[in-house]
Amino acid sequence: MNHTIKHISATEAHAVRHPVLRAGKPIESCIFDGDDLNTTFHLGAFIENKLVAVCSFFKCKHPLLPEEFQYQLRGMAVLNEYQNLGLGQLILNHGEVLLRTQNIQIIWCNAREKAIGFYKKMDYTIIGDAFNIEHIGLHYVMYKTL
Repeated sequence: MNHTIKHISATEAHAVRHPVLRAGKPIESCIFDGDDLNTTFHLGAFIENKLVAVCSFFKCKHPLLPEEFQYQLRGMAVLNEYQNLGLGQLILNHGEVLLRTQNIQIIWCNAREKAIGFYKKMDYTIIGDAFNIEHIGLHYVMYKTL
C-alpha cells in the first residue's frame, strides 16, 4: 500500500473525524478545544492523494500521570473503507516518533472501549477506571511511555 503521512490542518482532520467518530452528529461535535493551538499538531495519512486517516496530538497533562512532558492523542480516525490496513498503526507510530524528538515522556488518550485492543497492541496501558462520555460511550484512559 503506497501511502504518505504529513502534517495537516485541524479543518482537514475534522473531515475524517466527523464520519468516523461523530457520524450523525453536527460537524461542530468533532472540533476540539485546542485544535488550533501552536502546540497541537495533526497528522494525515494519504493514499493516492486522498486523506484517509487522521490523528491529533495536544500538549496536555493527565492528573493520573506524574511525568512532566505529556501529549494527548485525540481524534484518531480511519475512514471505514480503509480500516484494517495498518494505517492507524502507521500514523500513530509517526506521531510517537515526532513526540520523542521533542523529549515528550508520555502519550495518553481516552480510548473507546472498542479500540482498547488496538492500543494494547501499540503498547498502551489502561490507567484508572472506565468512564462514560455522553452520547459516545465507555472509555478508558490509556498511556504509553515514549
